[in-house]
Amino acid sequence: MMETSGRVMSCCVALFLTLTSVSAVQRIDSINDLKKINFGQSVPKHSLVLLHWFANTIDMVNTNVIRLNFDPNRGDYGAHHYGNYEDMLDPLPRGYQYYTVGNVNQNTLRPLPSYVVNPHSGYGVSNRDRIIIRDREQRTDQVYLTQHPDHQSNTYDPDQTYQITANLLRQIREFALGGNQQRLLYLSDRFRSDADVLQIRNIWSDLACLGLLLFIVIQEKSSSNQHNRRGNNNRPQNRQIDWSDDEARTTRVSMEDIESDYSFNSQPQNDCPNLCECCFALILTVIALVFVIALVVVLVLIKFS
Repeated sequence: MMETSGRVMSCCVALFLTLTSVSAVQRIDSINDLKKINFGQSVPKHSLVLLHWFANTIDMVNTNVIRLNFDPNRGDYGAHHYGNYEDMLDPLPRGYQYYTVGNVNQNTLRPLPSYVVNPHSGYGVSNRDRIIIRDREQRTDQVYLTQHPDHQSNTYDPDQTYQITANLLRQIREFALGGNQQRLLYLSDRFRSDADVLQIRNIWSDLACLGLLLFIVIQEKSSSNQHNRRGNNNRPQNRQIDWSDDEARTTRVSMEDIESDYSFNSQPQNDCPNLCECCFALILTVIALVFVIALVVVLVLIKFS
């Protein structure tokens, strides 16, 4: 009886640890959620470029099914196995493997595209950002955006690891490469942006949709934060883009300067997880604790009955 009780308790503890560890990874479900990530501060801006590439490389068969059009076992785009030795992510279901992709220095027969390897100024490659996928025979059910904590590490930073939902991938896919001015105007209106789409198209050319996405996620969020801090709600807003360098200068630059420096301004933002995520994690923890306590009580009653 004691041996059985010990085994049951071990299973309960393992379940509790699993529930609490899984809930620690924040889910990013929309572009609005994506704005909460500190791109340019704690997370490289290049992560957004890498995520844009991935979203527009995969196939989405229906609402939630993600199918790869490349073979991670063959090393396409520098993909390779990820062992999850830190137990940062969910345990693997039968038949699934974790893979990581995004190493721009890895030479493969199918390399990452040039706009990812050599991005516009201000989005330089630190080669720390990665995408992790959970895949079985090129069918992917989980996607994560993460990064190495430093250039020498082979591990990933759990505090800067985010689960990317299928809904967010669908939204990013709307910003596919190419796109005329009408498409840019549609995307600008759809995501309630005040971007100067003509200026973005003149600067980014075939990457205009990517430029608009970067503006919405990084520059527009930063401009909104600056405006709120100043408390100047009565001043008319100018749709001209305030392009600036990585030192977050506030001086407006000329078009000649823009052509030599495409970087956007980025400001710190609160890293607190979404309130719903915190509530969800708390609920899971409470459920696990109640389950363990109830099981212990049952075992005690059985023992003394």
